Amino acid sequence: MRFQLTEDQRALRSGVRELLTRRFGPEQLRAAVEAPGRLQKGLWRELGEAGFFALRLPESEGGVGLGLPEAVLAFEEAGRALLPGPLVATHLAAAEVPGAATGETVVTDVGGCGLVEWLSAADVVRGDDTGAVPLRSVDPLTPLHRVPGPPAGRAPEAPGADPAAVLLTAAEQLGSATRACELAAQHARTREQFGRPIGAFQAVKHLCAEMLVRTETARAAVYAAAVTADPADIDTARLLADDAAVRGARDCLQVHGGMGFTWEFEVHLHLKRAWVRTHRTNDATESEERLAAELLAGSV
Repeated sequence: MRFQLTEDQRALRSGVRELLTRRFGPEQLRAAVEAPGRLQKGLWRELGEAGFFALRLPESEGGVGLGLPEAVLAFEEAGRALLPGPLVATHLAAAEVPGAATGETVVTDVGGCGLVEWLSAADVVRGDDTGAVPLRSVDPLTPLHRVPGPPAGRAPEAPGADPAAVLLTAAEQLGSATRACELAAQHARTREQFGRPIGAFQAVKHLCAEMLVRTETARAAVYAAAVTADPADIDTARLLADDAAVRGARDCLQVHGGMGFTWEFEVHLHLKRAWVRTHRTNDATESEERLAAELLAGSV
């Protein structure tokens, strides 16, 4: 099976990157960090006009009529740009919530871990957010609330996470991993120590090489899962993308000399967002458990 992008898919990816570069570049990212918790409704509507939320909606219903592979490419670019907001929830609600497809309505949901992103900025909340209390989020661009768990002695309801939500989150993680790899390589080429670029030193070379391997492995898994839509493939993609995003951002910070608390650089924001995304939908442990169960079933 060939996983090369078609000409239309490459054009879609380029178009989304161009839109986000123009509307949410480094200056806008820095401004958003300085004013956390404010969702840019103008940008949200522009995303809607560009078809970001309606990518998988049929043309007969006013959508773009594309599939999961195209949505993955768009969300990968959103992750690369650190675009804030409940993107996955609004995208998944496009067919059911009026205004979600056009960006007029901001939709969030109660995740499998009881976390709600952007609750105060949302027009519609899917799920029961009764008793939600604000949390101090590690990511300044992802305000969080937690919904209390069930009373003691009562079994919690544990509906399976929407596979599309899991995969689109993995695509965002892939975007972060890609950007961290780019930033590390760029810094390794330009930063000099002892009269040489630091990329000439073996330890830095190894960090960058390992980042690239993890990123490309995750990319292959995410793209394959977008084609097959198989639950096991999606769980695999989620685990590999989580690992690539978190470890990639950490290694990128290391290449930068450990500047994890320097606000002028975006690297620490990728790490913080990657941490938050690992708790979106159900916990990664559930993906591990499902994969383990499938492997055991296949060996019987």
